[in-house]
Amino acid sequence: MNIHLKLIMFFFFLLMPSVYAQDGWNWPEDKAAAQEKNALYTDAYKSGDFAGALDHLVWLYEHAPDLNSSIYINGLKIYESLANKEQDPAKKMVYQEKALEMYDLRIKYFNKEASVLNRKASTAYKYFRSNSDKYLELLAIFEKALELNGNNFFDGNTIAYMDIIRRYQRGGGNLTDDDILDRYDKISQVLSSKQGGNIKTMQNKIDEMLLEIITVDCNYVEQNLGAKLKAEPDNVKVAKKIIQLSLSGKCADSKVFMIAAKTVFDHEPEFGMAKVIALKCKGNGDNACTVDYLNRALELTEDNTQKGEVYIILGAMQASSGAKSMARNYFRQAAAADPSLAGKAYTSIGNLYYGGYQDCREGKSKSEDRGCYLASYEMYRKAGNHSGMSKAKQQFPSKEEIFLEGKSVGDSMKVGCWIGETVTIQTRD
Repeated sequence: MNIHLKLIMFFFFLLMPSVYAQDGWNWPEDKAAAQEKNALYTDAYKSGDFAGALDHLVWLYEHAPDLNSSIYINGLKIYESLANKEQDPAKKMVYQEKALEMYDLRIKYFNKEASVLNRKASTAYKYFRSNSDKYLELLAIFEKALELNGNNFFDGNTIAYMDIIRRYQRGGGNLTDDDILDRYDKISQVLSSKQGGNIKTMQNKIDEMLLEIITVDCNYVEQNLGAKLKAEPDNVKVAKKIIQLSLSGKCADSKVFMIAAKTVFDHEPEFGMAKVIALKCKGNGDNACTVDYLNRALELTEDNTQKGEVYIILGAMQASSGAKSMARNYFRQAAAADPSLAGKAYTSIGNLYYGGYQDCREGKSKSEDRGCYLASYEMYRKAGNHSGMSKAKQQFPSKEEIFLEGKSVGDSMKVGCWIGETVTIQTRD
């Protein structure tokens, strides 16, 4: 830069100090020099001259390290760009190391350690996931980032962290099974707190990586973790591991799984666990346990879809036991709780009515005996179930039957028995 241009810039800074007086800027004693370096690096950065920008940034790092967080945010981008263009592996790594240093300096001078370290972990994984010399360093970064961020740990970092654990262990790492399971458990807990369609896929991927580095089978869960839970029946951490690993190893039908599930529920009651226990009880043929935990599930949710799903299960159970009126009540509650379940709920009621012929037939009037099919048809219609409607219509009374009984199409008719519906007479022909 020639002398003339330098003088112009110097006087520009003197005449317009307010440009750099905004909040968040900590100018050093040699403010003019720092303002000049900041302007020069910014201009070079915006024009894509990253190497040129770096010369001025290095001066700022040495003389004004707490100037503003932007010098580290932009410094990261500059070092990343230089690393991406560099063909020499050794020089590329130098740039990558400097890029990661930008996160450390930003934390040192501007705090926000949790969020910055979350980003550093992601970048470090991108750079060094194939470099076995860096695995211990990566493990430390991820462990600290997860500790500080908890459930705010990035979704992508959960996969990356488990991948580094896997890579390290497969390359001769000395983590014990308990070390791995502790980390796996923390990662899984983060995922379980999140929402979204990809979470289940991500958990499955983490499960797959776990099974590559330790042998998790039903015997392992039963003999190792089951024994621990028996010795410490209130150890929720162990109980959660049993649940996770039982699901991964397809051991969810074991006795220890149910013990673990009830342990977790007793200490941390929530809808999902109550429903899991209820369905396991149902599979074991324990109806009292099933109903108990389904009712507990209802008490633990305000979500209408969840309520509706429970009502559907309760309705199906009552229908199987022959308590058809009670089953219908549950199906109606399901439809009222969540209209998206109305098709399933009204189809279920339609099925109840369709099967009511033997229950309610008196043998005095063929049209009245077949009224259950008219009621069934109406429920299928509400459900939008066309095949059910067609099936029910085939069982309607005939024209001859209603004529002989002095009835007409369009007349109202009361269906007796437990059905108790008023229907409009129709015929099958």
